[in-house]
Amino acid sequence: MQYKIKTITSLLPFNLSNVNCYLLENDTDFILIDTGSSNRRTEIEKALEREGCKPGNVKLVILTHGDFDHTGNAAYLRDKFRTKIAMHYDDSGMLESGNIFFNRHKPNIFIRMMLPIVSILFGFGKSEKCKSDLYLEDGYDFSEYGFEAKVICIPGHSKGSIGILSADGDLFCGDLLENIQKPSLCSIIDDFAAANNSIEKLKSLKINTVYPGHGKPFAVEQFSPINGK
Repeated sequence: MQYKIKTITSLLPFNLSNVNCYLLENDTDFILIDTGSSNRRTEIEKALEREGCKPGNVKLVILTHGDFDHTGNAAYLRDKFRTKIAMHYDDSGMLESGNIFFNRHKPNIFIRMMLPIVSILFGFGKSEKCKSDLYLEDGYDFSEYGFEAKVICIPGHSKGSIGILSADGDLFCGDLLENIQKPSLCSIIDDFAAANNSIEKLKSLKINTVYPGHGKPFAVEQFSPINGK
């Protein structure tokens, strides 16, 4: 089944970067991949409404990992659109506790120090604590929701990081990869060995276009560690 991809992008504080949500639309329904940060809730909500999202037709909200700039509106949008939240169990503690350092081996010290300050000044870093309705494992198939796509577990940025790979070769990779200046491994990696294993895993898959959590989508050929050039 054919689907359309709508990218909803919002800025992070200090214009450091942007964060992407991806709305997939088939003939009748939607799936939302990531939800942005809570301080951008109004603009994200309006963007979804402009695309035709309403209670009952947003079949699933998928979280690629547990960071607040991806989960910040998950609980709110679940209630608004009467849908379900889906993510990997290993990052669910971040959503339930509101602590992005939950289940991380090597918390970034700079981020740990700056996050409380930025949260107070900008309301950034806050999200309602909630539980996922569905825990996703490697190979999970979304065909029951009207989309030919499956889960690819790609830990590295976090233990429970996942990607969504469509039958057409579109990979929604969360924060394993980014495209800030050029396509690259994310600048914040918790486990480099796991990240490298995830890159090796992606080499064996049919991927055409990568849709990162930060930066513009790019052709897989632009990231040499995957295409082998």
